[in-house]
Amino acid sequence: MTTLSPAQQRAAQSIRDAEAALLGLSHAIGADPELGFAEHRAAARVAAELDRAGFAVETGAYGLPTAIEAVFGSGDVTITVVGEYDALPGVGHACGHNIIAAAGVGAALGLRAVADELGCRIQFLGTPAEENGGGKVIMLERGAWDRSTFSLMVHAAGRGQIRTAGGSSQALDYCEATFRGKPAHAAFAPQEGINAGSAVTLTEVGIGLLRQHLPSDAIISSVSTTPSAVNVIPETATIQLEVRGNHADTWAVTKERVRQVVAGAALAAGCEVDIAVPTPGYAPLVQDPELAEFFDTALAELRGDDAADWGPGMTLGSTDMGDVSQYLPSIHPMIALDGTDATPHQHEFTAAAVSELGDTAVMHGALALARAAIAAVETDAVRERLRAQQRDRAPYPRGVWTDAPVPGDAAPAASAG
Repeated sequence: MTTLSPAQQRAAQSIRDAEAALLGLSHAIGADPELGFAEHRAAARVAAELDRAGFAVETGAYGLPTAIEAVFGSGDVTITVVGEYDALPGVGHACGHNIIAAAGVGAALGLRAVADELGCRIQFLGTPAEENGGGKVIMLERGAWDRSTFSLMVHAAGRGQIRTAGGSSQALDYCEATFRGKPAHAAFAPQEGINAGSAVTLTEVGIGLLRQHLPSDAIISSVSTTPSAVNVIPETATIQLEVRGNHADTWAVTKERVRQVVAGAALAAGCEVDIAVPTPGYAPLVQDPELAEFFDTALAELRGDDAADWGPGMTLGSTDMGDVSQYLPSIHPMIALDGTDATPHQHEFTAAAVSELGDTAVMHGALALARAAIAAVETDAVRERLRAQQRDRAPYPRGVWTDAPVPGDAAPAASAG
């Protein structure tokens, strides 16, 4: 058993003292799911807990109505704890973001208790729309992590704990292809119409045939809509497409091949097509090895078991935390809800996330995050390495999402996690 430092002990006690509030927060968010960029009640609940703890809290941070920035303390190191609280259409908090939010708040409360003695600034970022909008990418471009030294969060998972080190996620790109044809009576004069729905069908067939020729780690998902009566040749039709890959090269090649399929389908059906990219793409996740080791050691002692290593080709789904991790040292560990056979994005996982299994994950996640962060800043070589990386990095590039309109309540049906 590792001997905890006095700061780690005080942080842990602060988290345990807040257990009732943290579990209440997790259950309240879990029972009241809100979609990406519309998580107003969840954000208000998170902000209220941090405000009560003495953080300087801003809601609507970085131009996003449901983003939060809460700050406490000062020093030469800024520890950024990340929270998420958006839900999924139809299945609610089936990705356990209620656990992420509560564990993140708990870790921030623990770190607040020792911020002054560690000489650290504690920053909590509540990041909207991980599932369907890339809130972290937008916030990155708008400067949310500019002062951060390192960043960390925890995510719930199904049965079987996996080590953090070596884990990654899939790159993700999302687009919508809208085909435009010409309406006509489907029985009386079909020859006068141009069927946009046919272009969607041709796209689906083309993607199905394309899969044989793609690397094994390439994943293409789609869903389509054709708003038309059955006796009307569809004038418009839309297909939403996700392209994922474990490796950036795979991802880039697959995206281009999918765009060729879409263009070919439009040509074959005689339609025009517009391709829109309404949300940011997600980069692969990079786990900082020393932060990962600190977290894994803490979690193993809390759980009383050992985590398995990542197997060949194993990855998470996709997350906008990948973009954060590409910019500064970060971890995005998983914490297993042992006792459930459900996996994220299932109704059964929604229930598990607000059960005793989810409650245990909240507390273990908060404790392990705080302990890992403190270990990093109390280990001189690690602290200096992290500070040096912060000094050497360039500002995050401002780009297409910096000045983009603030997303509204309507978000695409894509699902990243």
